[in-house]
Amino acid sequence: MSSQLAVFARMVKIEHSVFALPFAYTGMVWAADGWPGLRPFLLVTVAMVAVRSFAMAFNRLADLDIDRRNPRTQNRPLVTGEMSLRAAWGLTAGAAVLFVLACAAMNPLALKLSPVALGIAAGYSLMKRFTWLCHFVLGMTLGLAPLGGWMAVIPEISPTGVLLALGVTFWVAGFDILYALQDEEFDRAQGLHSLPSRFGVATSLTLSSFCHVNTAVFFLVAGWSTGAGWAYFAAMAVIGLILVAEHLLIKPDDLSRVNMAFFTLNGIIALAVLGAVILDLLLA
Repeated sequence: MSSQLAVFARMVKIEHSVFALPFAYTGMVWAADGWPGLRPFLLVTVAMVAVRSFAMAFNRLADLDIDRRNPRTQNRPLVTGEMSLRAAWGLTAGAAVLFVLACAAMNPLALKLSPVALGIAAGYSLMKRFTWLCHFVLGMTLGLAPLGGWMAVIPEISPTGVLLALGVTFWVAGFDILYALQDEEFDRAQGLHSLPSRFGVATSLTLSSFCHVNTAVFFLVAGWSTGAGWAYFAAMAVIGLILVAEHLLIKPDDLSRVNMAFFTLNGIIALAVLGAVILDLLLA
């Protein structure tokens, strides 16, 4: 069982929870105007890891036929046979149940909205069969993180949480477009929809940049709406520079540094936002 869990953790890239957790914690800390207590912290952590694991596992199951044909995805556990379909479906269902239970322990509103979150998380996996807007559906999935963190403390959908969610949505959509550049030719040959397969590399890079301009704007307005201090806005300046660097790394004729832009720089951005929020509170 432990070996299967290790394979499952690799299948869902559990380490990439760093993309969502800091924003969930940011929503939680802003709602509480400080440390919310151990219970909300633990519930948010469990809920976010569970829903992200559900989304990734469902994606792997839904895309198995595609992954078997894509040279880039030949080492994924379902493709190699390291994990059986039965085990994958079982662990996917378990992650969904764990997420709902964590939401139920938060408050009635979180429980009521938990099926919506699961639906959006699963929906991304199917969208690229129908529309190049799939990147924004993925963005919405992670964009729910700050709203979920907020609702774990205060059971309401706040303007600040929505603004931060929009920033995260455009941030994720922007870097997912960059990531999809690797599969431009494959997606087009398979009849799959993505911005790169529909519009080409150059246009996709421009649209990704546009998404990240929106990210910067929404992050700034979210900070203003909640009365963030100078540390937060200083971090936003740094994040702006990181986003610029991310786009400078990738050229239409050179995609060799996509993974550096996707994994390293975006992980730094997520942690920088949370770090700035905590520093603001310490300095208040």
